[in-house]
Amino acid sequence: MERRTRTHRSALVLLLAGGMLITGCSGTGTSGDSAADRNSGARGPGGAQPAPGAQSAAPDGVQRKEDGGDREAAPPDYLSTFALDVDTASYGYARRTLGDGSLPAAETVRPEEFVNSFRQGYEQPEGNGFSVGVDGARPGADAADWSLVRVGLATRAAAGTGERPPAALTFVVDISGSMAEPGRLDLAKTSLGIVADELRDDDSVSLVTFSDEAETRLPMTRLRGNRTRVRDAIEEMEPTDSTNVAAGVTRGYAEAVKGYREGAGNRVVLLSDALANTGETDADAILERIGDAREKYGITLFGVGVGSDYGDALMERLTDKGDGDTTYIGDEAQARKVFVDQLPAHVELRARDAKAQVAFDRRTVQQFRLIGYENRKVADDDFRDDGVDGGEVGPGHTVTALYAVRLRAGATGHVATATVRWLDPETRKAHEATGSVETGAIDGKLWGGDSPRLQVTAVAAYFADTLRGGDLPGRPALGELAARARKLAGSTEDSSVEKLATAIEQADRIRSGGGDEPPGDEGEGEVG
Repeated sequence: MERRTRTHRSALVLLLAGGMLITGCSGTGTSGDSAADRNSGARGPGGAQPAPGAQSAAPDGVQRKEDGGDREAAPPDYLSTFALDVDTASYGYARRTLGDGSLPAAETVRPEEFVNSFRQGYEQPEGNGFSVGVDGARPGADAADWSLVRVGLATRAAAGTGERPPAALTFVVDISGSMAEPGRLDLAKTSLGIVADELRDDDSVSLVTFSDEAETRLPMTRLRGNRTRVRDAIEEMEPTDSTNVAAGVTRGYAEAVKGYREGAGNRVVLLSDALANTGETDADAILERIGDAREKYGITLFGVGVGSDYGDALMERLTDKGDGDTTYIGDEAQARKVFVDQLPAHVELRARDAKAQVAFDRRTVQQFRLIGYENRKVADDDFRDDGVDGGEVGPGHTVTALYAVRLRAGATGHVATATVRWLDPETRKAHEATGSVETGAIDGKLWGGDSPRLQVTAVAAYFADTLRGGDLPGRPALGELAARARKLAGSTEDSSVEKLATAIEQADRIRSGGGDEPPGDEGEGEVG
């Protein structure tokens, strides 16, 4: 079956009352429920049940026009479907930018990558695939009728270093003139030196460099007896000329195919500031050149961004469409974390083409908003279409989706069911797991509540929302967020939360911490 990339289809309708733009979607359920929302009961016109208690002078699913005629109107949307994302580059780059005394551009801020930068402590499954948990709390303040609902997914941790399959890694390194800036090529060379020291003897590496053209510096080589040769190839890299990312990625995948090892974790690792200025600069066009290598051999792309001026959009698009993920490093400590702690988790996979779908219960939920994941959305009826691209997830990863949810007045009972679907990396057989939540589980207070990790998640999400000029209900000012992060760093004994507090304080010094008004009361279903 020809593979299709994830879609962004939605049926847009204008609601005459309230003036809200709503996405009309169809279908969810657990395995075997192809397109039915098992929590919605009988469905009205347009494929969804009208909200209970709705006042309407016209039949369900129909609105009255001013001339007295009837007009079809899609009911509110109570489904949310997206491809999983384990990227963290947006948060890393924001920290670097703030440390340099500037605010990150709003378009580079992706809340899901802020949230997924922090440990969650979710229960892990016994085998491949995911555990699913759903919880939440009320932020209070001016958002008394809103809750934050957290959908938490986790994969089983990696086996010990000696138990994982061998790695066959092709490093594609940008040596263009822009990489001469401190913190770019020098950091890439340091990172690769760490790799040469940390990988096992039965692992293999190859090295491709690119500026205006691409060159193979080292073909696929076993590390046993060749570490000095690998280090010498790394040290010989020097910056020159322009940035032809397309040439580098194309040559890198050619080398990965040439050195492909059956039973090993075959990956391409791109280290670059992604400031492409020569050759093909469109991510989709670049990936078309290597489509066969990705499809036939399953070789995924891991992007590592560097530099104060960084092509975030290109790198994110390359790894998103290249069945991989991306991170950002700004110093040697971060490089060691990525190449010693995280890279081994990219040697093997726990799940391919993973997607999540959350079905909110219209009997209890009035409105909801997914925080982030805008460029990962999937059409609801494509959730169980395994030809539609999802996310690739390795061992020990957690994926968090945070929702702002407004319950109906006095509502009790079921709130939402979250389903994750993925393909087994070896057999390509589809699997699903579900979790659900009731009103009582999201009614407690957020701040000072029983879940410090949920509070860290909220701080990260609210911080991202502030940086990109959002309007999430219950969002504290930056000063308050920083104070909460400092307190949470102590209770969790987590240095990464301490660094989050520092980043928020830096942002607060650069700009005012004032926020916008939360969304109004009008409308139902998903709000943008």
